[in-house]
Amino acid sequence: MTTASAPPKGTSSVRVGVQRFGTYLSGMIMPNIPALIAWGIFTAFFIEVGWTPNADLATIVGPFIHYLLPIIIAYTGGTIVYGVRGGVVASIAVMGAIAGSDKLIADFNAALPEGASQLGQVHMFIGAMIMAPLAAYTMKWLDSLWDGKIKAGFEMLVNMFSAGIWGFVMAVVGFYPIAWLVNGLMQILSNAVDWLVSANLLPLTSIIIEPAKVLFLNNAINHGVLTPLGIQQATEDGSSILFLLEANPGPGLGLLLAFAFFGLGAARASAPGAALIQFVGGIHEVYFPYALMKPMVILALIGGGMTGVTTNMLLGGALRAPAAPGSIIAVLAQTASGSYFAVILSVILSAGVTFVIAAIILRASRKRDLETMAATDDAFGAAITQTEAAKGKSSDALSNLRGGAATSAGGGIEPAVMTEREIKNIVFACDAGMGSSAMGASVLRNKIKKAGIEDVTVVNKAIANLDGSADLIITQNQLTARARQQAPNAVHVSVDNFMNSPKYEEVVDLVRDQHQDGV
Repeated sequence: MTTASAPPKGTSSVRVGVQRFGTYLSGMIMPNIPALIAWGIFTAFFIEVGWTPNADLATIVGPFIHYLLPIIIAYTGGTIVYGVRGGVVASIAVMGAIAGSDKLIADFNAALPEGASQLGQVHMFIGAMIMAPLAAYTMKWLDSLWDGKIKAGFEMLVNMFSAGIWGFVMAVVGFYPIAWLVNGLMQILSNAVDWLVSANLLPLTSIIIEPAKVLFLNNAINHGVLTPLGIQQATEDGSSILFLLEANPGPGLGLLLAFAFFGLGAARASAPGAALIQFVGGIHEVYFPYALMKPMVILALIGGGMTGVTTNMLLGGALRAPAAPGSIIAVLAQTASGSYFAVILSVILSAGVTFVIAAIILRASRKRDLETMAATDDAFGAAITQTEAAKGKSSDALSNLRGGAATSAGGGIEPAVMTEREIKNIVFACDAGMGSSAMGASVLRNKIKKAGIEDVTVVNKAIANLDGSADLIITQNQLTARARQQAPNAVHVSVDNFMNSPKYEEVVDLVRDQHQDGV
């Protein structure tokens, strides 16, 4: 028997709404990142300024980015809403938006005076993100109108023709209002970015991006704005600095190193491992709890982010395609030729600035933090830290004691709600269902295996893909409200950090007790 987190009080509906919107955008983009990587490889090797120019193979680049990517993004978004049927209708719809955009640009260029600079193609990434849910939801609604009313033997005929006819209607909608809307929106956003660059104000975007990341709002910004604009720039210029605004692993590395040197208790003990996972593995979510437990260090992240952007602006650092996940390996793999020095320096400097600012903040509040720890459940952890400070160095014995303190300190999952539900299927859920949740699932899976427990599955999923089959769902605190809405009948457990939460021991104890009692 264990406890589960009760619904959070006072949860910001606006924040949850933005998170859900960002998750949906991420759900459309993330599964198609391999296609973006493939496009980046074609671009890196075969365009005129590539590593090995090849005029024949370079002809793949244009259709790849202009047709294939928007269509598969629309298909993915449609399947999220209404399965394969929704995906097919969404793909038809976005084709209308692509053709409509091309027609608008062709008409505009035809009216230009001779010798004037012509507009290039607008790639319908935002159009796909609009048309996919619109087409799929309306198809789903239409199907509900005649569900159960079709005579036997005519189901296939009705299903095929209804999807084809509605796909035709949505393609016309995409051709006219959506194409006009997206072209105008892209022009406004492009002009805004150009103005920020020309006015040397692009580093100010870190004031929005870095806090948004910590609050799990980054997907709406990254996939909704930066990725479409970056791809548009990359097709015109061969690379874009916008791909680095959110993906730079430097600020997160600097923050975790600061906690490793100047943090306290469990945060200090776990920071080195988190730094490796964040920097090399590209799972940025692992540093979010460190920032949330000490919100002042978000200023350090902003400072580091601004430093990285400034460095890339001054030295011409840019990527050919999105770096996903945000690992240093992925960043270097997508770095444009001639930009390696700038990109590497931007990562180093952003990490350094974040480290210095965070270290100052942590050192300035160290005495107060020790007093706070001593007054809370982590008194043992505080005593260990004070002992190490007096000793002047850490030791394996003290580190082992800290591990025990962390387990006992995190014992209760408050507020408590007792559950008798048999736990057979445990799901770790995060935004994309790929990075941090996979890491957490691996940790708990190993604990359950070591406990000798069988017949219990531990998997990871995106919150949007929770389907009611989970008995127990584990999420980070900021995401629990959304997971609860998606799967209200499951037991929900909130953790601060997927890497090492004492609540995992409670879950293992619950499952072990149920197996012993034959629940």
